[in-house]
Amino acid sequence: MPRAYIGVDVGTTSTRAGVFDEAGTLLATARHPIRIWHEAGDIVEQSSQDIWDACTTSVRAAMAEAAIAPDSVGGIGFDATCSLVVLDPQGEPLTVSASGDKQRNVIVWMDHRAIAEARLINETEDAVLRYVGGSISPEMEMPKLLWLKRHLRGSFDAAGHFFDLSDYLTWRATGSLQRSTCTVTCKWNYLAHDGGGWSAQFFKRIGLSDFVNEKYARIGTGIVAPGTRLGTGLTRAAAAELCLSPGIPV
Repeated sequence: MPRAYIGVDVGTTSTRAGVFDEAGTLLATARHPIRIWHEAGDIVEQSSQDIWDACTTSVRAAMAEAAIAPDSVGGIGFDATCSLVVLDPQGEPLTVSASGDKQRNVIVWMDHRAIAEARLINETEDAVLRYVGGSISPEMEMPKLLWLKRHLRGSFDAAGHFFDLSDYLTWRATGSLQRSTCTVTCKWNYLAHDGGGWSAQFFKRIGLSDFVNEKYARIGTGIVAPGTRLGTGLTRAAAAELCLSPGIPV
């Protein structure tokens, strides 16, 4: 049976799903909007549940347009903006918003609330900064995490998981807590070269020793190469939402 593959791309304002054949030819595509909240002070927030729902809607629509059977799908992959997702230990959303709305649990990549925190981190001149061009941006995750600790301590302390959006989507699809080397190296100051891993010195210097003390459990202890099959593939719950077959590689 010919195989098809699904790619899901999450942008700032919409999700897009594409169905491809084995040669890489696009068979069908669909998109769905994402809700976004803009507040004063360059604050931009989203809902992880809304984003997931938009992904499932896009995939179902693209599969319907392609008119192929779910059991012909050989794999599905996700990519997304470098937005920060905050969940409690049970995987439920925790607010990142002054509004207190738990559904607003995503700090969008272009949110600039953490300018002061980025400045503080850059003033350390830690060696880790060499790998982000010498200075960190407020659009990266460590300034945002430090902002949460300083301004929304309840959510920071109650969090069970901090995800890059791409890793949140693969977790929703598979239940696997593994993170992509790509996401944590590009936006989380993970040192992928020479087995460097997370820098305890860096976290202590910037005021986030919490992660060191808990052995990085909330930000990722299993870091894998892009393209690695996660868990046992799509869970039954995710497969039902996507109208695909359980166990499809993610």
